[in-house]
Amino acid sequence: MLYLAATPIGNLSDITGRVIDTLAACDAVFCEDTRRTGLLLSHLDIKKPLFSCHAHNEQARAEQLAEMLAEGKTVVYVSDAGMPGISDPGARLVAICVERGLPFTVLPGPSAVLTAAVLSGLPAAPFSFFGFLPRDKKGRAKILAQAANLPHLILFYESPRRVRATLAELHALLGDCPAAVLRELTKRFETAHRGTLSSLIAEFETEPKGECVIAVLPQARAATHSQEEIDVKLRALLAEHSVKDAAAIAAEIFDLPKKELYARALALRV
Repeated sequence: MLYLAATPIGNLSDITGRVIDTLAACDAVFCEDTRRTGLLLSHLDIKKPLFSCHAHNEQARAEQLAEMLAEGKTVVYVSDAGMPGISDPGARLVAICVERGLPFTVLPGPSAVLTAAVLSGLPAAPFSFFGFLPRDKKGRAKILAQAANLPHLILFYESPRRVRATLAELHALLGDCPAAVLRELTKRFETAHRGTLSSLIAEFETEPKGECVIAVLPQARAATHSQEEIDVKLRALLAEHSVKDAAAIAAEIFDLPKKELYARALALRV
């Protein structure tokens, strides 16, 4: 059996008794970082063989895992923190189990996105979670444009170095929506900053410490958009993107033909 086990996202007391018992009884532990998991096991006074399994070697480890499960061994997989497979490795391990009919289950527990969704103080169901945004400008713009069309809570993981920039990007796409930045979840200095995107941009002039989750509640959009509204959005996008990319993002936001918005973006660029 493969057990995908949730581990603490900050406070070590959040680990469940079931996860502890399974770690103590298993044959081996696959983990995102052997050093970090080694510290957790040491804290629990558990000694097990550790095998690194991260984004760059998950495919090879999946094959090894399949062999171990076929031999009747019990393996636990843990990521560095939280639930494996949710913005963490684990998906390929699950896939190979499904493909080959091998048994696996999930041991529930801490999850940063679920904690943040509730702690944000915003309506938490339904919500859409996008994990960490891509580093490249085009990739970020594509994901943010998709998020902009959603009528419910959206959440992102974000590095403290990019929190303010991401808030500004969201403000440019969505306007001044209700939002929250949740920082250092479950830890001693956990903080929840709630307000609107503009108030949070002002609040985070100084770079925060610790990993953050950004939660935003897009406001309902009118069925039609004025030319002035479209032009304002295009100008904001053109400040950061090429004419082609700005038109593509605006097309997703306003649900209008890309060719039409490309022509308008060219005119505004002059």
